[in-house]
Amino acid sequence: MKKYLIGLGVISVLASGFTALNSYRRVVNTSFGPGEHLEYRVHYGFLNAAEAIVDVSPTLYKVNDRACYRVNVDGRTVGAFDLVTRIRDTWRSYIDTSAILPQKFYTSLQENSYRKEENITFNHAANTVKAEERTERDTFKVPDNVHDFISGYYFLRTIDFNHMASGQVLEVPAFYDDTVYNMKVRYRGKTVVKTKQGKINVIRLNPVLPQNKLFKDEESIRIFVSDDTNKVPVKVEVDLWVGSMVMDLRQNSGLKQPLRFF
Repeated sequence: MKKYLIGLGVISVLASGFTALNSYRRVVNTSFGPGEHLEYRVHYGFLNAAEAIVDVSPTLYKVNDRACYRVNVDGRTVGAFDLVTRIRDTWRSYIDTSAILPQKFYTSLQENSYRKEENITFNHAANTVKAEERTERDTFKVPDNVHDFISGYYFLRTIDFNHMASGQVLEVPAFYDDTVYNMKVRYRGKTVVKTKQGKINVIRLNPVLPQNKLFKDEESIRIFVSDDTNKVPVKVEVDLWVGSMVMDLRQNSGLKQPLRFF
């Protein structure tokens, strides 16, 4: 069950297991399914900087005895950026089809000379996550219905934004890099954006960022998701201290309904 606590412009998305011990929540999902394919191109000024491919496998997987979507996110630098900063990153989440919660999360990072590879297993009954390859501390306590950052995004796609007021914030608990944090996203209403395919009606979301040396302010990232059943990002704008970046949806297939450009 999802319970929305609305106060001071904040919505905290929680889930309870009714009265059954260790039961999973059930989330209605009409926004995505097996076989969804999205391709993005990232621009820094007039330069092509990177590309990303987001795939939901056409096959369901059984993980922790639960049916799961397998979602792959692959990102890489291209062109001149690849000569300066070579990035080949992959993230993979196995997302429970009924609860829209992660069962496993895989990370493979290749960023210049930096390398990291890790498998995380979620135990939602015990509220723990385990880093499988660790020999030191490998198990961490987490809150109810915790996400990785990929499953958190897919969970947000199941939210009905029609009943929200501009300025309200969604909070989703998440675990990444040995840390539990709240993914906070502020709903900024609806608008129209122009893309290479044409104009499209969108929902505007702003991830709420902590103060840092990379982004200008807490709303430096603006995500425009299609105002339809799919709720897929069609455009992302990022304000940095050293310029700005734009990510555009280049190709798509396997969506619940075709995107409606005009």
